[in-house]
Amino acid sequence: MPIVTIQQFPRDLAQKRELARRVTEAFVEVYDLKPESVQVFFNEIDGEGWAKGGVMGCDRSPT
Repeated sequence: MPIVTIQQFPRDLAQKRELARRVTEAFVEVYDLKPESVQVFFNEIDGEGWAKGGVMGCDRSPT
């Protein structure tokens, strides 16, 4: 049973539904699995949960 973990910034529920559907579809096609055997976990990180170049995400200026 594959377990897929996706780390990302928070996204809309509709986007996560679509991504989960497509990821599951890929495993079904490539590994010849039943869709029910594929689990997708979303780990959403906000600006206080990551840093880049030593600067916290919440302290970075928007680009």
